[in-house]
Amino acid sequence: MTDISINFAGIKSPNPFWLASAPPTNSGYQIMKAFDAGWGGAVWKTLGLPTINVSSRYGSVNYRDTRMAGFSNIELISDRPLEDNLREMQEVKKYYPNHAVIASLMVDTRQEWETIIKEVQDAGADGIELNFGCPHGMCERGMGSAVGQEPEVLKTIVGWVMDAAKIPVITKLSPNISHITDPGLAAVLGGTNAISLINTVKSIVGIDLNSYAPYPVVDGKGSNGGYCGPAVKPISLHMLKDLAQHPEISKVPFSGIGGIETWRDVVEFILLGATSVQVCTAAMHYGFGIVREMEAGLRQFMEEKGYQTIYDFAGKALPNVTEWKNLNLKYEVKASINPDKCVGCDLCYIACDDGAHQAISLSDDVTNRVPTIIEENCVGCNLCSLVCPVEDCITMVKFDDGKENVTWDELTNANEIPDTFNDMRAGGRGHFVPTVEDAWNKRKYNR
Repeated sequence: MTDISINFAGIKSPNPFWLASAPPTNSGYQIMKAFDAGWGGAVWKTLGLPTINVSSRYGSVNYRDTRMAGFSNIELISDRPLEDNLREMQEVKKYYPNHAVIASLMVDTRQEWETIIKEVQDAGADGIELNFGCPHGMCERGMGSAVGQEPEVLKTIVGWVMDAAKIPVITKLSPNISHITDPGLAAVLGGTNAISLINTVKSIVGIDLNSYAPYPVVDGKGSNGGYCGPAVKPISLHMLKDLAQHPEISKVPFSGIGGIETWRDVVEFILLGATSVQVCTAAMHYGFGIVREMEAGLRQFMEEKGYQTIYDFAGKALPNVTEWKNLNLKYEVKASINPDKCVGCDLCYIACDDGAHQAISLSDDVTNRVPTIIEENCVGCNLCSLVCPVEDCITMVKFDDGKENVTWDELTNANEIPDTFNDMRAGGRGHFVPTVEDAWNKRKYNR
């Protein structure tokens, strides 16, 4: 039987599935509903001096038939009185003593940090998360991402918190920075027990074509918001990898946040080093019940791979993530089309001819809609398989014999890289490229 319980920097939880600090954790009512649905922990909506929110608050990027592929919000921290949140936090811990309740905090002065830390500890919080990521509203007041973008300030505040806290401290980082390792290292040097990432990405998701204001529109005006949802998952995975591969930062555990919606997303974050995951947008989109699919899928994956705990595969993908200069230049794949699965949509031909390497041809026989790969032209770019709407219709087949492994770094060290504009050692020299006359003739034919 698999064991998916975790001990995250001293915070115990029956599973790694936590709700992120956000609207779904605005009240004890919501958090208790979530625990009943199967969530193992929740990071309370950020507490501080109560604010005043606007209406409306959310915007989204809808991609074709997918609603909320990206989600944006301009909602701030909790606008409820601190005493109400503390009372409910205490009640939640009374009813769910074995679930993780983490208090997200955002205040200004050292005195305010010391005061609110004592308050949440007295309310029974299992841990504290420092919100150094909010990219709207609060950063204009010197908090949120304004701290996350200044490593020295972040380090100082983490130090204040560590001096006052008697429970584990998680530092939540902003993605709105060039090098995530800078604030990550600052947090570790400040003494943090753990790191969570990413908070939302500063963004404008669109413009209303009637009011000419950014979404969400507030009385004819708009502001940048915090972008999240499935669209930010690649950014989060990349930044998690950067921290997990850093020799000093990797000494603390990571809670992965950003676009997590399915069990596969959960597994991918764990493979890159996260040992808890936090979810927001998916819960807002589909409700708390999505955790059941996440748990079932995670358990099935672990059983199929023979893993007993998530620690058995946490970080297992990290050795395979390297810099481009270390990739094998001699590895060669080419596309292969399964004619039995092809539906004749010609998307692969269009994509390859217009956007890649003109390595797919169409038959002159109008009754034959199956494209053909021109192997001598194919560079193995993978575009055709990505645009194909049929699963496994186009696959990439290995062509090299595996005997050579040459990297750009090795060629550089051997002074064998191209170093003139028309160097004979250029990788594309000799590859087939249609002539300008071919384009002109096709233009005349298509007219």
